[in-house]
Amino acid sequence: MLKCRTVWKKLAPLARASSTVCRQNVRRAGLNNGRIPTCVPAAHMSTGPAGGGGDNLKYALLVGATCIGGLTYGILTLKGDQKRYQERIDEIESRPYKALTKEPATQVQPEASAVEATETEAVLEPEPEPEPEPEVAPSPEEPSPPAEAAAPDAEAAAPSETTEPPPAEPSPPSEPSPSELTEPDPGPVVESEPAAAEPPAAEPPQPQPEVAVSADSPLASGKVPQHAPYLLIGGGTASFAAARSIRARDPGAKVLIVTDEPDLPYMRPPLSKELWFADDPSVPETLRFKQWNGKERSIYFQPPSFYINPENLESAENGGVAVLTSKKVVYMDVRGNKVKLDDNTEISYDKCLIATGGIPRNLQVIDRAGEEVKQRTTLFRKIEDFKALDKVSRNVNSITIVGGGFLGSELACALGRRATETGLEVIQMYPEKGNMGKVLPEYLSNWTTEKVKREGVKVISEALVKSVSYKDDKLEIQLKDGRLVKTDHIVAAVGLEPNVDLAKSAGLEVDSDFGGYRVNAELQARSNIWVAGDAACFYDIRLGRRRVEHHDHAVVSGRLAGENMTGANKPYWHQSMFWSDLGPDVGYEAIGIVDSSLPTVGVFAKATAKDTPKAATEKSGTGIRSESETEDTATSPVVSVTPTPIVQHRDEYGKGVIFYLRDKVVVGIILWNVFNRMPIARKIIKDGEEHADLNEVAKLFNIHED
Repeated sequence: MLKCRTVWKKLAPLARASSTVCRQNVRRAGLNNGRIPTCVPAAHMSTGPAGGGGDNLKYALLVGATCIGGLTYGILTLKGDQKRYQERIDEIESRPYKALTKEPATQVQPEASAVEATETEAVLEPEPEPEPEPEVAPSPEEPSPPAEAAAPDAEAAAPSETTEPPPAEPSPPSEPSPSELTEPDPGPVVESEPAAAEPPAAEPPQPQPEVAVSADSPLASGKVPQHAPYLLIGGGTASFAAARSIRARDPGAKVLIVTDEPDLPYMRPPLSKELWFADDPSVPETLRFKQWNGKERSIYFQPPSFYINPENLESAENGGVAVLTSKKVVYMDVRGNKVKLDDNTEISYDKCLIATGGIPRNLQVIDRAGEEVKQRTTLFRKIEDFKALDKVSRNVNSITIVGGGFLGSELACALGRRATETGLEVIQMYPEKGNMGKVLPEYLSNWTTEKVKREGVKVISEALVKSVSYKDDKLEIQLKDGRLVKTDHIVAAVGLEPNVDLAKSAGLEVDSDFGGYRVNAELQARSNIWVAGDAACFYDIRLGRRRVEHHDHAVVSGRLAGENMTGANKPYWHQSMFWSDLGPDVGYEAIGIVDSSLPTVGVFAKATAKDTPKAATEKSGTGIRSESETEDTATSPVVSVTPTPIVQHRDEYGKGVIFYLRDKVVVGIILWNVFNRMPIARKIIKDGEEHADLNEVAKLFNIHED
């Protein structure tokens, strides 16, 4: 029936045209021969060309030829359409086979969407392709498109084969490995609290030790999405904490992290701490290390399977977190809600977080020196810096660290341990009188300096660098007091400069005193723009305007910014902490404003074997001590009944508490070899009260209990 209808559609116009011509000729013949009897035309028609009979015979032949031609054309067209239809059906039916045989090692591809801890873990598989339905053969007026162009969109919508990195050892096609089918443990839950509740202590997700990330991961490249509801600029701790916070409050959120580094989000503290104390020579490649408590973990917050491919972000049904690596945002259009990357690609956004961190400062004398000096100088900040310095330390005879702050002191102790094993000469120089002189009271700074010396480090204090030159295969450091130091390599650890490159194009204010983007108590710089981490100069409702450069602050500020991006509108008043370790035996945690120029009061006690960073991590089970904090311990502290006299200028400082005062109010606290007491310190600063006897306050920390 369908074939007859199709043929009729082709022949009907020709038949109607032929009929019209015949009728017009008959009428014309009747008018011209009106006086001739009607029997004459009949004779003419039977005898040939006389009258109009010849023309009618031609018309009859034309109609017949047209019918035969149309029928032939219809049959050929139907056969061609049927052939194309069959080819199309065969092509569609063969797709599942191609999808399974294209990658025999990954027979089933899970959808790479970021699953939060609050979501149920499940095996995610690609949606099956719909069965093809029979189609009516198209008419010749509407030719069928080629099979490859007419293929359904199911192939384009299917999960990309590059979303998940291939396993190290391919499994048989008939039995995919569990790692291909299950989502990794996303780490601790990032919960949100009511606005009136006290924010919890920082609890960054546990990094996964099983997976080492390669820069060649398929996540490191791909098509750049044109739009991201949540755009996070920077790939550090603050960005990752914000992403987790956003996903916790908005489980279907689509988050895009843009970082100029080739690596997925990772922790920076181990770069100057535990990684240097690992005995495994493959650590620089695997970036796995043992914590002080002996447990192994990875420097990365999450393995690659936690993230989704950037090119799949816009189409991800359940949202997720995507990371665009090795891309730098160079321009912000605040009014247009879009940014431009260094390859001129544009990305629009609804909400944006700037978490660009900072750039290591360098000595001006090194900047002005020649290339020979610059090539032998390390500015320590990223994974690639750790790898480079590790390699240098194994191939040179002498390394000089310029800087006596947190980073310089940690690297000095770390390299000093290697010096005792390989004979490497490690020198640390700084302009202060003692180690950590800008933070610790003078008596404790002097004690710390002696501790660093015992680690095998040659300390040069009150050293102001005048010039650096390269002569006779050695770097010569000329000090202003005339001293000359020769070395093979320099590590400049002289501070961090907040990265505010986007301030000009975005029209954002940079604080003239502290540096960094100036934001309000909710970490907001402009409408739809927030700032977190090292680059944020925020208003602390307890201590005033501040800028903090520590891991715990990055976690807390990133998490709060993420909550506020989803509408929480919470102020930043949670006091973040920071910590530093001088090896596995001496460490301290601090909170608030710790400035050696402020008046201080120290309360100390004799340390025991459990009063070390190593013992603290063994007890808490975590390597990053801020992860073990809980607010519960701050609400009902147990007061020690042992007398605790205030002691200053002792020869041995095993463990203790140092209070920093401003107008008789405690604004900063250092816990020296005292761990898991930070919530108590946080509560003291939050209360902001004057204390007539800090001896009584020190009892809250139970430092005299064995």
